[in-house]
Amino acid sequence: MPPADVPDEVLTTPFTDYLLRNAAVDRPAFTCRTFPGPADHTLTWPEVLARVRGVARELRRHTRPGDRVAIAARQDLGYVVAFLGTLYAGLVAMPLSVPTGRTNRARLEAAFADATPAVCLTSKDLLEKIPSPPDVVLAIEDIAPDAAEPPAEVAMTDPAYLQYTSGSTRRPAGAVISHRALVAACWQTTRCYHGSASTHLAGWVPFFHDMGLVLLIGTPVFLGARSVFFTPMAFVRDPLRWIRLLADFPGAVTAAPNFAFDLAAAAAGELEDVDLSHVNSVLNGSEPVRAATVEAFERAFAPFGLPRAAHKPCYGLAEATVFVTSAGDEGATVTTFDGGEPLVSVGRPYGQRLRIVDEEIQVSGPNLADGYWGRPDRGDTFTEDGWLRTGDLGFIHKGQLYVAGRLKDLIIVDGRNHYPQDVEATVEAAHPGIRAGRVAAFAVQDERGEGVAVVAGCASPDDDVETAVRRAVSAGHDLPLRALWLVPPGEVPRTSSGKVSRAAARDRWWGENGRHD
Repeated sequence: MPPADVPDEVLTTPFTDYLLRNAAVDRPAFTCRTFPGPADHTLTWPEVLARVRGVARELRRHTRPGDRVAIAARQDLGYVVAFLGTLYAGLVAMPLSVPTGRTNRARLEAAFADATPAVCLTSKDLLEKIPSPPDVVLAIEDIAPDAAEPPAEVAMTDPAYLQYTSGSTRRPAGAVISHRALVAACWQTTRCYHGSASTHLAGWVPFFHDMGLVLLIGTPVFLGARSVFFTPMAFVRDPLRWIRLLADFPGAVTAAPNFAFDLAAAAAGELEDVDLSHVNSVLNGSEPVRAATVEAFERAFAPFGLPRAAHKPCYGLAEATVFVTSAGDEGATVTTFDGGEPLVSVGRPYGQRLRIVDEEIQVSGPNLADGYWGRPDRGDTFTEDGWLRTGDLGFIHKGQLYVAGRLKDLIIVDGRNHYPQDVEATVEAAHPGIRAGRVAAFAVQDERGEGVAVVAGCASPDDDVETAVRRAVSAGHDLPLRALWLVPPGEVPRTSSGKVSRAAARDRWWGENGRHD
């Protein structure tokens, strides 16, 4: 599928040049909405540049060229200027989550060990909560603005940031995103919704997630457009805050994982007096897009004027910076093939190329990551001719991509990635009755969407074992088990080399339970 190429002018213009251009006009740049209220807190483009320069000045006091800078802060205006300030200084940003909860702290520690940041930028109230911190930890709020600090001179192929996939805490993978890949991804994402400086980029997806980072920070800088956002927790507490935000800012473009569309549709009966007729695009991606979700969301918000074409299923991954394909002006397309389950098209590529090899989706383009930090071997991720192996199964029908499944073992639930080996380790440690090396965790799909099931070897299964396992997985991964099957240790399927076979365990589980997806 050969699309139009990303223009050379885009691929040769440093990201910070867009920031400098935007600051020539005194207009709103980033707005953080807080609750209760709501109350909107806004920085103009000149204010953003002054604070970015201040961050760059302070970072240069503690770093050398090429150093990494971790950002583990609250989702507010401080996070925005911390990320942009790191790039402005010519350093390598590590956008990470806040250090709250055992799982988040473990991920921070793993990322710190992986990339050894010289500095951590955080929110003032989190200064004492950074686990195993680098020598220098700075509160973003305490950094004074600067009127003159110059931007670093960087090559477009230099690393801009490390995008950690939101999964494994034991062996984190930081995709190396160059300055070239960042601007390419910004250009690509704007093609499907005809973005301009008058667009409002709106949402709540975390900044440490590739979707939130590019949509709510990268693209506004690239377009000179306004970003309006709030926190993921505020969304969870009231999904309709997302919908009201779209109504408040005409021409809004937003993006979220499929589960968010389900939550919003379920709450739509409580919505009153909003006009969604001016919404530009609602991108649905980051996890499998379900036909039932498309139908429910469009049915729920059509009475409020939401254009059907605004709902745009899309597909991407961190190793492609964020974006691979999206529906365009046609909106969501649902098709049933050979009497099977209906599948949702995720559109076509913009500014990159797509091919199917042995049913696997492969991608080529200027937005691809340069491998993973500290891992020179690219063989498992890239082909010999430089195409990204996504690990996803798919096919092309009438010029549109359909994702049919995954080669990878990655489990995606509610927009968050879970590595099966992490879940398996938690299960093994949950109770002495679980046999080590005899646990398989895998994704299962039913009418509720994707969940996780576990087959575990246990010589003496009882209620205590099951309770301990469920509690451990919930506490360690914030993840309820869809199903737990305790079997004699010898009945857990293994490969010829003695490793647990997740695929075989999954097939056997479905067979024993009398159903198959």
